[in-house]
Amino acid sequence: MVEKTTDLDGRRGMAAQKATELRRLRIEVENDQAALRGRQAALEKSLAAAPAGGWPEAAEKARYLIGLFAETLAAEDPRRQLLIKSLYADFDRLLAAQGHDNDDRAPE
Repeated sequence: MVEKTTDLDGRRGMAAQKATELRRLRIEVENDQAALRGRQAALEKSLAAAPAGGWPEAAEKARYLIGLFAETLAAEDPRRQLLIKSLYADFDRLLAAQGHDNDDRAPE
């Protein structure tokens, strides 16, 4: 058994080291994306499992869907961006008027 491991990265040329690092980073990103897709699927299953129990839950479902739309090319239109911001502000204003706390949700 060898007491000291051989550092193969140190024995490669710079181009090979860079290629190895890029492969490692790509695999890490792919794994992170797969985990994110799994969490997103679980969230969507939970959101679709039952009707909203009130306006705060309905607003959160709408925020999620609007957020997905906001990431698309169609949402890059400044008019649509303004509509999205305006709708989020409407949610906040209307929920606050009913005495619902909106501080537990993630900021846009």
